[in-house]
Amino acid sequence: MRGFYAALADWERAGTPFTLVTLLDAQGSTPRQAGTKMAVSAAQVQGTIGGGTLEFEAIALARRLLADRAARPVTRKWPLGPTLGQCCGGSVTVSFEPILPPALSLAIFGAGHVARALVEVLGPLPHRIDWIDARAQEFPDTLPAPVAVHVTDRPAAEIAKLPAGCFVLVMTHDHALDLDLTAAALARPNLPYVGLIGSKTKRARFLKRLAAIGLGDAAATRLVCPIGLPGTGGKAPREIAIATAAQLLQIAGGAPVPAVGVYSAEEESHARDES
Repeated sequence: MRGFYAALADWERAGTPFTLVTLLDAQGSTPRQAGTKMAVSAAQVQGTIGGGTLEFEAIALARRLLADRAARPVTRKWPLGPTLGQCCGGSVTVSFEPILPPALSLAIFGAGHVARALVEVLGPLPHRIDWIDARAQEFPDTLPAPVAVHVTDRPAAEIAKLPAGCFVLVMTHDHALDLDLTAAALARPNLPYVGLIGSKTKRARFLKRLAAIGLGDAAATRLVCPIGLPGTGGKAPREIAIATAAQLLQIAGGAPVPAVGVYSAEEESHARDES
């Protein structure tokens, strides 16, 4: 089963939805025993609960549950002979548990004041948050359960490890590092939100530098800078964090991603860079 669980770990890292199928009970003559598991994604199947019509029906139900994002776990009991036409003659009880990625998967680069406030705001919610910085001492001693800290002196290399669909926020203490991270994120079309803390002046400067390395179109259409919902005001880290969290949740709920930040007043101070 090691290969089975390794495949599930790969799906989880990639943010791939799947349904975990488990034989809860097996009575009489059945192809597999109770406890047997199978995992079904939209495109693949890992493991088997015995093949035949039972497995065909189980896979179909597993994929219907995936298509319904609000689906809850269900249990089905099948007599193998009269209902499914299998020669075994026994009966099975099967559970189906949809495993869906969190509504928001977020990578935060930088552990400054705004990043810490943002983790406080989003941390209690059922989201996946990867928090990356080279400075171990900048992270708080206690963290909400959904937050995973990554201490690395090569933070830009972490971009390649992010699951498809992950949102990215760049808010480090170093402009050169901000540029490297932003470039790496924009080079991945499957990262739907790339936010950079800073003013419209910083955005304009970054657009020129990104264009020089061949990312001009991606930056112009996808880079969100400044970050946060419009009309929120405020200059304190927690106020910026709340505005940013609101924007992330709104986009995760289906709102379009703005290509340009939305603060119009006091941009230089409100959307200031991290320090």
